[in-house]
Amino acid sequence: MSPLSRREFIATGVAAGAGLVIGFYLPHRGPTGNDGTFTPNAYLKISPEGKITVVVARSEMGQGVRTSLPMILAEELEADWKQISIEQAGASTLYGDQTTGGSASVRTAWDPMRKAGAAAREMLIAAAALEWGVPRSACRAENSTVAHLPSNRRLTYGQLASKAATLTVPTTPVLKQPKDYKIVGTALPRLDISSKVNGTAQFGIDFRLAGMKYALLARSPVIGGKITGFDDKEPRKQPGVSYVGKISDSAVVVVADTAWNAMEGRRVLNANWDDGANATLTSASILDSLRNSASGKSVPMYTKGDVSRVSGRRIQSTYQLPFMAHAAMEPGNCTAHFRSTECEIWAPTQVPQDCRDAVAQAVGLDPDQVKVNVTLIGGGFGRRLEHDYAVEAALVSKAINAPVQVLWTREDDMRFSTYRPASFHQLSAVLDGKGWPAAFSHRMIAPSINGQKGVAAVNGVDADLPDEGALIYSLPNVSLEYVMTETPVPLAFMRSVYALQMGFASECFIDELAEIAGKDPLEYRLHMLGKDEDIQFFSTTWHTARMRGVLQMAAEKAGWGKQMPDGQYRGIACFGCFGSYMAEVVEISMENDKPRVRRVVGAIDCGQVINPNILEQQIQGGVIYALANALRAQITIDKGRVVQGNFDDYAPIRMNEAPVVEAYFVPSSEPPTGAGEPPVPPLAPALCNAMYRATKKRIRALPILS
Repeated sequence: MSPLSRREFIATGVAAGAGLVIGFYLPHRGPTGNDGTFTPNAYLKISPEGKITVVVARSEMGQGVRTSLPMILAEELEADWKQISIEQAGASTLYGDQTTGGSASVRTAWDPMRKAGAAAREMLIAAAALEWGVPRSACRAENSTVAHLPSNRRLTYGQLASKAATLTVPTTPVLKQPKDYKIVGTALPRLDISSKVNGTAQFGIDFRLAGMKYALLARSPVIGGKITGFDDKEPRKQPGVSYVGKISDSAVVVVADTAWNAMEGRRVLNANWDDGANATLTSASILDSLRNSASGKSVPMYTKGDVSRVSGRRIQSTYQLPFMAHAAMEPGNCTAHFRSTECEIWAPTQVPQDCRDAVAQAVGLDPDQVKVNVTLIGGGFGRRLEHDYAVEAALVSKAINAPVQVLWTREDDMRFSTYRPASFHQLSAVLDGKGWPAAFSHRMIAPSINGQKGVAAVNGVDADLPDEGALIYSLPNVSLEYVMTETPVPLAFMRSVYALQMGFASECFIDELAEIAGKDPLEYRLHMLGKDEDIQFFSTTWHTARMRGVLQMAAEKAGWGKQMPDGQYRGIACFGCFGSYMAEVVEISMENDKPRVRRVVGAIDCGQVINPNILEQQIQGGVIYALANALRAQITIDKGRVVQGNFDDYAPIRMNEAPVVEAYFVPSSEPPTGAGEPPVPPLAPALCNAMYRATKKRIRALPILS
């Protein structure tokens, strides 16, 4: 099976659209077993007792899919929300691609979940009409019941489950209009709140199995290094250590009865490594390579007019961004139990099907012999799109013939991970006599995440840039280009990926242009968004009017134009990615020459909002994540080794540093688009633009506090 880029996954889901639910209907067998449960499709079960179970086929890592996706189905089902419970799907062929990434869970599940609920509703109404011997048109579904309107008779969904299960599943059920929504668009509490409060919620690192061992791996400290030998005498002297062995060319495992004993065993392991070709690799050499590649052959991402034919005052700038780590609070882990002809996995994963397939290949089984159970994820941010931890756990379990939990320490998770790539940006603009851009050019120089993973480029462009690199301004001449480079540093998708990089460079540069033109940064952007224009960027059509709307909303809510208190400054930025439009205003003061972010006002247009509470939390979380990235986050390489190892030198935002975050959204009945990643890109440029107001110094490289 060839690998899919995140963009291909999203495009496949959207393109399938109406056919998804039909394809996912379970074979019609009437009631499941003898209990009369109504299971019209892979997403829904209704028991005779009235329990409504919605199956969630995406991974929950804090973004709220275990609530938002059931809300979509329950809306069309006309269900009583208090009767809804959830069931997490493992790796399966019933749901299409189960990848959770690219801010795509709601936008790709929107139609399937609606149609699943609507089809079941129509069947329940038909079952009630048959039960009463009345016309179907005289019946209406509401609040988990079907009512006969003339007589006011009523049957619950549980009472109708058995009869409904004998009916044919409709393939084109009638869907509700947005004006009739009762659940979608409301601020319902998350379904998993109680389990997280009382401690019963099970994250991957919480999982326990009878007879389970614990394992830690010793890995090459140099990127790409290999093991040449090891001495296991000292580890085997440690209490509880039961196994020490090589499980790959670059890792030795220590297995014990407790996590602590495994750590102690690994601590005294004497291993020898061949550092290989990357022993002299440094961050400086990587940045030099990016700069040297800037003059190399580029490929166009978007072209309008001809920037080479425009004359006038030319402004040029360069920007750069470092490697970054995901730094999720739950470090890598996975539990596996290999049993000769089958293997079961318990994983905090964003890609259950990839885990299944990779594990099957690693241990010599067929994919249908591997069962993947998906646990809660204590922060994913794209790191759990990898499946290295699952393969490690399966290999160790096979080696010791027992269930095992592989654990990564914080230092393991930081130093032996996969990283958001570094990038270098060249920007140029030609200003007309009034200071407006007559031409705008942006060249991005960066390695390709998809290319490193074996996914072919699209006409020389990394397959994810079409979702993450658009410039949504109405300008007469534009050129966006990409220069693909290579790096031995292992790469991965990280929350907002290339959009963070493109947004930082372009939105800081636009502020430079506004300053040179002597214009207000908001006025400057609104001028470039003043013309209603549809901008076709690869397969996505962007609308300047929608970007203008969020920019105006953020500015209005922040009080842009009003006098700031002495010593306080604000900056603004906007960007579009994953189908959504986002604008942010950042307010700061300077303390000891460092920015103190006091307030962030964000506005998003992401189409139909499923749950305002969850959307607000997404924006707040995205802002905090982006703020940590902008201020301090960078992975540096020295002698082929990752320097950072824990939260002391890769520091997150502390509680006393967290700003007030106000979140607003544009009311819309458009299909929902991404919400998890769009809040990230505007933060860094808005912050740097605010800092320019305070210091009159431009920041052209992240992190700010490097």
